[in-house]
Amino acid sequence: MDGWVSRTDIIDPRQLKELSRRSNFRGALQLASHVGALCATGWALWATWGGWWGVPLFLLHGYLINTLFAAQHEGNHLTAFKTRWANNAMTHCTGFILLYPCMWERWVHFAHHRNTGNWEKDAELLMRPKYTLGNFLLYLSGLGYWVFRVKMLFAIAAGAIPSWAYWLTPAQRRYVVVEARWHWVGYAIIAALSVAFDSWAAVTLWLAPMIATKPFHQLQNISEHIGLDPGLDTTKNTRTLLVPGFVRWALWNMPYHSAHHTFPGVPFHRLKDLHGAIEAKLGRPLPAAGYVEVHVKAIRALMKGPEQTFDLPFAHGGALRAAVPTPTPVHAAGD
Repeated sequence: MDGWVSRTDIIDPRQLKELSRRSNFRGALQLASHVGALCATGWALWATWGGWWGVPLFLLHGYLINTLFAAQHEGNHLTAFKTRWANNAMTHCTGFILLYPCMWERWVHFAHHRNTGNWEKDAELLMRPKYTLGNFLLYLSGLGYWVFRVKMLFAIAAGAIPSWAYWLTPAQRRYVVVEARWHWVGYAIIAALSVAFDSWAAVTLWLAPMIATKPFHQLQNISEHIGLDPGLDTTKNTRTLLVPGFVRWALWNMPYHSAHHTFPGVPFHRLKDLHGAIEAKLGRPLPAAGYVEVHVKAIRALMKGPEQTFDLPFAHGGALRAAVPTPTPVHAAGD
């Protein structure tokens, strides 16, 4: 996936090669800052549990857990570090924490990148139905996300791989089953130790904040593609999210999502430069908007009917354009 690009006419090959240089130092620095922040919020949450100061710490800690998915995502592109084993080690750890096995997510994500916006092949679209106002709000709440995530993890561990996972080879199918089973073994060990030591640490510092704060992470997940051009041009079907610097840091620069989808082999620490280079070459802004703007437009559009295209093409937004209903997929909601 890291060597695949969606466009070959935007960036000069020499510039792209320079932008694509990976760095163990930058990866380690970003991971250390993220894990360090989690350790600090975790210690503070434990120390203030039961008091009012625990509430903002609970929310911040949970958000930082959820945004570990950005680390997993970057590692699954093999771009977080120059060293391959470091990418793999990080993604296996974050996948366990997030109930999202590393290699299953890697191969799902590959199918998403190769077919972004294609309702018959984009893995992320195959994993959910066309949005209605009801299931959109359920997904935004995080409840639909976690129900689907746990059910899917059980199903894969039982060998019931979804029929729509067309991208998996026989060897990959066997691998993801074993991977899911090892996840459940690990979770069972943590549960057993929690009972044996009469400890709520796993709930207090991991599961409860992670599950409760998923809606904050969903703002990013949903906003990346919803309402955009259903064609396969990543400079039109993927959105840059206008967010504060702290959010860009926590998400490993994934708010520069259009640039990432166009050249997924460029590491997180060069995405801002890539974003600027693409816009300079195109002579126009990439699709961009803030979380609130996207979700207000999406909810207004969904109040009129099922999922449709709406116009937010540039940084300053735009008016709704004629609704273009997307084909109705047949599978269950997912990531």
